[in-house]
Amino acid sequence: MMQLRSLLAAVALSVVAAAPLHAQPAPPPPQPQQPAITVVGEARKSVAPDIAQIEAGVSNMAKTARGAAEANNLAMGKVLLELKNAGLDGKDIQTSRLSIQPQYASSNRPGPTEINGYLASNMVTVQVRDIARVANLIDTLVQAGANEIRGISFRVADPSKVLDDVRAEAVADARRKAEIYARAAGVTLGAPVVITEDAQPGVAPMRKMAMTQSASAPIAPGEEALSVTVLVSWAIKTP
Repeated sequence: MMQLRSLLAAVALSVVAAAPLHAQPAPPPPQPQQPAITVVGEARKSVAPDIAQIEAGVSNMAKTARGAAEANNLAMGKVLLELKNAGLDGKDIQTSRLSIQPQYASSNRPGPTEINGYLASNMVTVQVRDIARVANLIDTLVQAGANEIRGISFRVADPSKVLDDVRAEAVADARRKAEIYARAAGVTLGAPVVITEDAQPGVAPMRKMAMTQSASAPIAPGEEALSVTVLVSWAIKTP
């Protein structure tokens, strides 16, 4: 009986070993790479900015931190009131920095440096949605008591519409280049098989201008350059 069982087990093992393994199908044969021409297309367009940011605020010195803070709060209150009276929306005025720092007396003697006062500073960023109002708002800030005008920046508020036009021009530039290569190589250009845009379309960063305390400083917003770069692979038609 034992011999019969051993014989059956051996037969079963040989059957399993001879059976095909269906769990691991044979991989498909590698496909030949499609011939293509790959080029980079670029386009840019300059547009006038339609929004500005002014960074301004007040700074006050006092013997005590509390005295500096109270004087600073009073001065900033006047600035914010004048901005509100000028018709600015509250959402366009944002505190960008608030600080109270000790001021040390200069001394050549060894040992701890003596604190001779405190400087309180409060800066706000003002969004100006009408470029024509920038100069007048700077005047308003200075007359209201702002003794720090850090600078002004310009940008395009909604560049998406302009960028869409620039994208179309970038693809057209890629086709122009690809057709030159196709003619030089004696082949015919087919349809695009891959189109990849640069991860960050070229919206020019906000340009900052240093401002003086002069209330009559001229403002020149200039233009902003919006650019797009695309990588396009064009198939080569087979004869």
